[in-house]
Amino acid sequence: MIIIRLLLLFAAAATSLNVLASSEQAWSESDKAMRTACLKASELKDTKVVGGTIHYDDSVGYSALVIAGRYPQPFMKNKPGKELCLYQRTSKKAVVQEGLVE
Repeated sequence: MIIIRLLLLFAAAATSLNVLASSEQAWSESDKAMRTACLKASELKDTKVVGGTIHYDDSVGYSALVIAGRYPQPFMKNKPGKELCLYQRTSKKAVVQEGLVE
């Protein structure tokens, strides 16, 4: 009886570790997809993600991050700029809004 309980306890622990690992892997893959989509949606050049990601509740379904780069238009004279990227997790679409103050 004790051996069966130990086996059940071991099986439950092993299963919970697999769920935790796959969840962390899923979040990592989602973050990578979000960063890629946001950088692609940006019209700045030499873009990079600055700051951390903000994950809103699933009822909202969005994550947000700030992208920095340089304006490519000649009249902007390569000035630095920042954009806010909103990433909809269900559709995996990114939308950026320029004009964040430096």
